[in-house]
Amino acid sequence: MKQCMDSANLHRRLRKIGGQIEAIERMIDQDIPCEDILSQINAVKSAVHKVGQIVLEGHIQHCVRDGIEHGDAQRTIESFTKAVERFSNF
Repeated sequence: MKQCMDSANLHRRLRKIGGQIEAIERMIDQDIPCEDILSQINAVKSAVHKVGQIVLEGHIQHCVRDGIEHGDAQRTIESFTKAVERFSNF
């Protein structure tokens, strides 16, 4: 599965998300207004969603394409359906 993902990009994004979460923890300790904290939580949520989009796109571009071209198309479609279902539960 590693070949279908831009792991350097994903790791960079995840490190940034980790920093954003740490910043939220500091905001809570510093008694920052709730609206500002919620804004940062929303930013983290959007960033995590984008990571999911990148993983799903890589899955489509590599795993699904390869499965349809060189493998079992039905099994590939079932796998793709499961991936989309999991991503849509975000």
